[in-house]
Amino acid sequence: MRRIILTYGAIAGTIELALLALSMGLASDHGTLGMALGYLSMLIAMSLVFVGVKRFRDEDRGGVIRFWSAFGVGLGIAAIACLFYVIGWELYIWATDNRFMAEYMAQALADKQASGASAAEVAAFRAEMEGFAEMYRNPLLRVPITLSEIAPVAMLAVLISAGLISRRGFMPARI
Repeated sequence: MRRIILTYGAIAGTIELALLALSMGLASDHGTLGMALGYLSMLIAMSLVFVGVKRFRDEDRGGVIRFWSAFGVGLGIAAIACLFYVIGWELYIWATDNRFMAEYMAQALADKQASGASAAEVAAFRAEMEGFAEMYRNPLLRVPITLSEIAPVAMLAVLISAGLISRRGFMPARI
């Protein structure tokens, strides 16, 4: 079980990091397109949870698995992938000298102004964003924020995978 968790978690994490790098290159404005590509990359990477749980069921459990066993394996795979994501993001922040937040703030302020917000609303939004940027400089606060981005996608993948793969007759193992 440990081998499957580590292998599929590492593959999912590597896929996530590759797709994250690709999406950062394609949508460097950090706006809606960037978020959509980011979450799409998470969904693609987390599909490895399903593959890993199915392989565990078919090869280690003789084609039968209960929900909680499938959930545990899926959670392990997702946890490794999430760890890759957080470490990868921290490396990106380090490599770009924390440039992300300044770019993100500039885009968010431009979007706010383009929406027709008043000068007072833009000023209040700027103050709010500056407070968030100050908090984001602290890695002890940034890491949980980063984890909270991918954790819901990971949990969704774990729950769906465990629910489907634990059903009798669902995608039976090939003999």
